[in-house]
Amino acid sequence: MSRSVGPRTADPCPRCFVEAVRPGVPVTVEGCDVVGYHCEQCTHAWNRPVESDLGVHDIVRADLPDVTLYGSVRQVEGDRVQVLVSDSRRLLWIERWRLIAY
Repeated sequence: MSRSVGPRTADPCPRCFVEAVRPGVPVTVEGCDVVGYHCEQCTHAWNRPVESDLGVHDIVRADLPDVTLYGSVRQVEGDRVQVLVSDSRRLLWIERWRLIAY
């Protein structure tokens, strides 16, 4: 289970379960767009697919370089998504690979 660390969300490594903030990197694996992660503790590497089926009103988590935000999708446009941020009611355009559907 993820936990908050200041303005960021820490996720556990699927191998050693150590929780850490891992920003992820967009990569292509076997022709598929994914987000790659690396555990500093056990050196395990894993990935998750980029969310491809986001729709208006879906709830998402946005992992940005300096903060983790939660909100709902307002528009989907190619590789970016407009998110209404829950805590501040701001509208932000965010790259699709940074989003995790909830």
